[in-house]
Amino acid sequence: MASAAEQLASNLNFSTFAKAEDLKKRLWFTLGALLVYRLGTYIPLPGLNPEAFAQAFQGQSSGILGLFNMFSGGAVERMAIFALGIMPYISASIIVQLMTSVVPSLEQLKKEGEQGRKIINQYTRYGTVLLGALQAYGISVGLESGSGLVNDPGWFFRISTVISLLGGTMFLMWLGEQITSRGIGNGISLIIFAGIVAHLPTALAGTLELGRTGALSVGVIFAVVVMAVAVIAVIVFVERAQRRLLIQYPKRQVGNRMFQGDTSHLPLKLNTSGVIPAIFASSLLLLPATLAGFSNTAALPAWATTIVSSLGHGKPLYMILYAAMIAFFAFFYTAIVFNPKDTADNLKKHGGFIPGIRPGERTAEYIDYVLTRITVIGALYLVFVCILPEILIAQTGVPFYLGGTSLLIVVSVTLDTVAQIQGHLIAQQYEGLIKKSKLRGGKRGR
Repeated sequence: MASAAEQLASNLNFSTFAKAEDLKKRLWFTLGALLVYRLGTYIPLPGLNPEAFAQAFQGQSSGILGLFNMFSGGAVERMAIFALGIMPYISASIIVQLMTSVVPSLEQLKKEGEQGRKIINQYTRYGTVLLGALQAYGISVGLESGSGLVNDPGWFFRISTVISLLGGTMFLMWLGEQITSRGIGNGISLIIFAGIVAHLPTALAGTLELGRTGALSVGVIFAVVVMAVAVIAVIVFVERAQRRLLIQYPKRQVGNRMFQGDTSHLPLKLNTSGVIPAIFASSLLLLPATLAGFSNTAALPAWATTIVSSLGHGKPLYMILYAAMIAFFAFFYTAIVFNPKDTADNLKKHGGFIPGIRPGERTAEYIDYVLTRITVIGALYLVFVCILPEILIAQTGVPFYLGGTSLLIVVSVTLDTVAQIQGHLIAQQYEGLIKKSKLRGGKRGR
């Protein structure tokens, strides 16, 4: 079956794509949905002074606001209705995943199949509403505390801001689900991808402008390009890398027929945690500097000022903690999303086993041992991909959008999207082969 699928994948070409009418509709729907998202990032909040906010944002663009602005496609710097972006949904999803590992009732729901997943998804939506409302209210209070940012401060502004921002987040959550079901898949990831890609031309133009004015030398710009190409190549290689564990199934008898034992593979990704460790580490490290920026620096204690200055973007302490937190979250999130015991139980239930390993607890221990070893490589890869561009940004001052986190998201989502498109094309070819075989069978029957 695997060789047949590989053969079909190798036969994919433009003529196959031209015949895939369903895939074309899905692509057009996805592009239309992303266009709606981009338009929403330009609709400002009611009651806000855009010019005053733009000036205030410039002083905080290197902090956590700059990170959220990247994920929201520039909606934060314009304080648009999509300023919260999809981040409350991602945070709620991670919290629910954590709770499924701790709360027995949620863990049982996770094992109940489709119905259990629907209930867990509903809990995730409730969590999104709660987190989004809290963040939106905090933003409204923060805007009112700024000088001249709000035209008419008060409860009416706060309520309208909460409704606008929360409504924008819920709409993006719904839009992502529609892209997943009616588009080409990976709806939430594609929304983040579209926000980052929309600012890449501006970042490249800003880098070239620095070169034109002499702020950056030609050699530095060339080094940035080479670094970006090298990082992309490393991301493509590692994200596609797998450690496949051989799984064997014993002979079985069905009626009077004896079926030979089958073999398959259990694929373990080298980077199981994806881009989550980089996002978490960036958010936590940029938070102190952002909070200090909104407060009166003179009123801060001396130790707090020292910590904030040491955690500045590109500082040695920032780099060390950034690398350590990426490695920690790589192991932490991998332990959440992949349970070796459940995998071993499923293999035992279906009669599968790893050659030389006793089914059950021994299999779980072996899978955990292999997963831990490859996660070490995955964590080192994430640290390399995220730290190298950060060092270059700190030394040269190239735009924030060329950082390792943004490159990691863009390349990972691109690979997943290409895989989704290939899957649709292969399914289209399978359907064509089945129809041809039925037609031939009907002709022979006549």
